[in-house]
Amino acid sequence: MGNGDYGDFQLSLFQSWQLLCGANIVHVAARQQRLVTALALNGPRPRSYLVGLLWPEHSESRAMESLRVSLHLISRQVPGLLINGGGVLSLSELVDVDLHRVRSQIRHLSQVGLNGDAASCLHELRYAELLPGWYEDWVIFEQTRLRHDRLHALLVIARESLARCEYEVALEASEAALELEPLYERAVGLLIQAERLQGNNASALRAFEKYEAQLKTDMRIAPSEAIRRLVADVR
Repeated sequence: MGNGDYGDFQLSLFQSWQLLCGANIVHVAARQQRLVTALALNGPRPRSYLVGLLWPEHSESRAMESLRVSLHLISRQVPGLLINGGGVLSLSELVDVDLHRVRSQIRHLSQVGLNGDAASCLHELRYAELLPGWYEDWVIFEQTRLRHDRLHALLVIARESLARCEYEVALEASEAALELEPLYERAVGLLIQAERLQGNNASALRAFEKYEAQLKTDMRIAPSEAIRRLVADVR
């Protein structure tokens, strides 16, 4: 089957691993998923890099054989998905990867701020959890990096949505940031401001008190004076 028979590919790395070819799910074995994922996360890479990443416990010859077998199986099952450039392997340009799309959104937010559909961007960022349940070091590194970048992108959305008087979006973005880092002071402050600007003083106070209690339990410290001032008149 040629690539024309398959059409474009969509690779999802969020929530669970899934490969679509057109509207059809392509079932790929776990070992082959790891190779495809390594190329999606790292871009084109030499074979020597991939064998060290994916089979570090194997001898070089055995690891190279494992790579050849995985490459053969993928090429037979999903022709056109990978590009074999001899010493370098890569994903086809026809593969749309959800991680790449979210990273592009994050770069855009960091460079020019929020200038599009905030709600749509927020939804994608909120649920962009990379490969939960994958515990290999090279995946954990990317999970941690993406989590950090998502947090700061969500804060940009919250801050700029407040400035636009889009309080519901600001509230949701702040909550999403706190799902990632429950004790992140900037997110708590934006959440309190969003609640207060909607007239929800009681909700703002509850958010502060929850933060105060958790901070005391986990860190044995009190909230900063800046956070306290946000609810001083309510208390």
